[in-house]
Amino acid sequence: MAASARLQKELEIKSKQALATTKDPLERLRAACLARGAQGIKGLSILFKIMDDDKNRKLSLEEFQKGVEEYGLNFSKSEISELFRLIDADHSGSIDYEEFLRKLRPPINNFRLDLIAKAFAKLDKNHDGQITVEDLRGVYIVKNHPKYVNGEWSEDQVLRHFLDCFDYGKHKDGIVTRDEFVDYYSGVSASIDNDMYFDLMMRNSWKI
Repeated sequence: MAASARLQKELEIKSKQALATTKDPLERLRAACLARGAQGIKGLSILFKIMDDDKNRKLSLEEFQKGVEEYGLNFSKSEISELFRLIDADHSGSIDYEEFLRKLRPPINNFRLDLIAKAFAKLDKNHDGQITVEDLRGVYIVKNHPKYVNGEWSEDQVLRHFLDCFDYGKHKDGIVTRDEFVDYYSGVSASIDNDMYFDLMMRNSWKI
């Protein structure tokens, strides 16, 4: 299902190693995000939304710099300026949301994207492009969850907790979009070098 603690740890270790060795500013930014776990990039994307004061889905250089600094990334102003130029693919002088995620999401091949798409399609029972608690009923079995077994949580609470793995931070709304699902598994994928192992993990998790 969601990334195991072991995969999360491997991702954090690999990313910290990359952060210490790579000179490329974009790779460093990606590694700094992933060093916080599979949800790191998603956390930065949410910060993008928070810093977008006028809600036009674009960031100026000043907004971008402030956002990176507030996220706790220790980059110099020249590095931030270089990053801004790299991410601003259309050279418009601002970064839109799609440019940002497209550059920050770890590279992932079509083989893995196809597996992620199949898993999402299995969960999205009504085919509306998002996963909710209702979609999970009968797909994610709660009966072995310790808090369900001891009566502390209801089935809905267990399912909502599971969704929160993909739905990040203060903006959790109980709805996981396709992009959020791909973002999450892009982070997980970064910790797995072997395609066949990724395939095994996804098939075992989702019975696809």
